[in-house]
Amino acid sequence: MRILYIDIDSQRPDHLGCYGYHRNTSPAIDSIAAEGVRFTNCYATDVPCLPSRTSLFSGRFGIHTGVINHGGAAADPFVEGSGRQFRSTLGRTSWMSCLRQTGLSTATVSPFGERHSAWHWYTAFNEIMNTGKGGLERADEIAPVAIDWLRRNAARDQWFLHVNVWDPHTPYRTPEEFGNPFRDAPIPQWLTEDVRQSHWNGVGPHSAQEVTGYAPPPTSRFPRQPGQISSMDEVRRVFDGYDTGVRYADTHIAQLLDVLREQGVLDETVIIVSADHGECLGELNIYGDHQTADELTTHVPLIIRWPGVTDSQCGRVDTAFHYQFDMAATVIDLLGGMVPAVWDGVSFATAFREGREEGRDHLVLSQGAWACQRSVRFDHYILMHSYHDGHHGFPGIMLFDLDTDPHEQHNLAGGRPDLVARGMALIEEWHCDAMRTATHAVDPMWTVLREGGPFHTRRQLPQYLERLRATGREAWAEQLARQHPSEV
Repeated sequence: MRILYIDIDSQRPDHLGCYGYHRNTSPAIDSIAAEGVRFTNCYATDVPCLPSRTSLFSGRFGIHTGVINHGGAAADPFVEGSGRQFRSTLGRTSWMSCLRQTGLSTATVSPFGERHSAWHWYTAFNEIMNTGKGGLERADEIAPVAIDWLRRNAARDQWFLHVNVWDPHTPYRTPEEFGNPFRDAPIPQWLTEDVRQSHWNGVGPHSAQEVTGYAPPPTSRFPRQPGQISSMDEVRRVFDGYDTGVRYADTHIAQLLDVLREQGVLDETVIIVSADHGECLGELNIYGDHQTADELTTHVPLIIRWPGVTDSQCGRVDTAFHYQFDMAATVIDLLGGMVPAVWDGVSFATAFREGREEGRDHLVLSQGAWACQRSVRFDHYILMHSYHDGHHGFPGIMLFDLDTDPHEQHNLAGGRPDLVARGMALIEEWHCDAMRTATHAVDPMWTVLREGGPFHTRRQLPQYLERLRATGREAWAEQLARQHPSEV
C-alpha cells in the first residue's frame, strides 16, 4: 500500500473547483476528486494549526491532549506523569505509530514541527524532511523535496508520505512571475461595498483596518498582501492573493501526480487531500486568518481516492458529519490495523467501502489560540459560544443558518432561543463526556483563560485601545475595555 497525504495549510473547501467554486483554482485536486470521494462536512476538532494537527495525528480532542493554544501551558501535551510507560501513550497510539504497525514506513515533508516547537508531532515518522523556513515556504520549495523522495521511493511498496504546502496562508507570497490567473474573474458576491464599509468601522486583529494583526504593517515585502481593506480593490487583492496561492499549490500537486505516473504507481496509490483548517476571507470581519471556531475556519476539505475502494464510487459526494480524525481512524481500519482505545476518532471504513454515508449526529469544535470558543455544528446551523472574544467584540452566543447565510452575516441567536438551547445543551453534553474520560482534571480552555486569554491576544489590548481611539473607533475602545478589564 502507498499513501500520499496532501496537507494544504489554510485551505477552504469552498475555494476549490470540485466544491463548486466559480474560479478555476484547483484542476489537479479536482481530478483527484473526480476519481474518488469528496466529503462536504469534514471538520477539524480544534483550530488553528498546532491544535488541529496535534488532534489529527493523536486521534484525540484537544481537551484530551491538552493542546488548544499556540503558547502557554496549553501549547504542549499534558504530561503523563508516574503512569507513563517506557513509550508514551502518544508514542504507542499516534496515527503514524498505528500506520507503522500495519507495515508502512512514514515520512513527512513539512516545517510544521519546528514552526510551532511541536516536537510531539514528529512521533513515529521514520523520515522527517524539514524544509526549514517555518511555514513561509512556497510550493516550489516543498514540491522538489517531495519529488526527490518519490523518485527514490515511490516504486517500493508500503509507504505513507505527508506533504505539507502553505501557499494559501498569509502573507500571500506566490512569485510575481506566476501572474494573477484571476485578474478578470469576479470576486465572491457576498462581500459588497456596504459589507466592506461595516467592516472598516469594526474591530479586531486582522479586521479591515488591521489586516495583518493589530495594526497595518508600515511596509510589506509581499506585494500580493494587503494591509488594509480601504476599498473594493483591496477586497479583490484578498481574494486574488488567496486564490492564486491555492492555484500555485495545485500546480505543484500536479507535479507530484506526474511523478507517481512516471514511476508507474499513480493508479495504485491512495491520495488524500485535506487541510489543517480553513480560513476567514472577510467573514466575521477577519481577513486572511483563522481566529474563531466558526464554519469557515473549522471546515476542511477531504478528498479520498483509494484504489480498490473508490473505483466504483468515482465522484461520489459524502455529506455526513465527520471529524477529521475520523478519517485517520478510517485509514487505519482500511489497512487492517486497530484504532487505539484512547482515540476519540471513529472509523467509518465499512460505510466507505460500501459507498454509503455514516457519520456523526453533530460536531463540537474548539478554538483557543486567537479566541476562546466552543461551537457546535448541527443540522444546517453552527452555534458559537465565546469565552473570550479575541478582541472582536463578539456577543457571547452567535447562531448562523449556513443554508441561507454561509458567510455568517446574520446572528440569529436573539430570535431562536430554541436552537440556542439545543446547541448549548450539545456543547455541555460533549464537555461532560470529554471530561469524564479525560486523564487530567482541568479543561485546557480554563487554563488558557486563567493565563490571560488566547496566546495571540495577550498584552495587545492597551496599545490597541489607543489605536482605536486614534482612528475614530472610541465606542469600540470603550466596549473592549469593559469586556476585558483585567487586560487594560
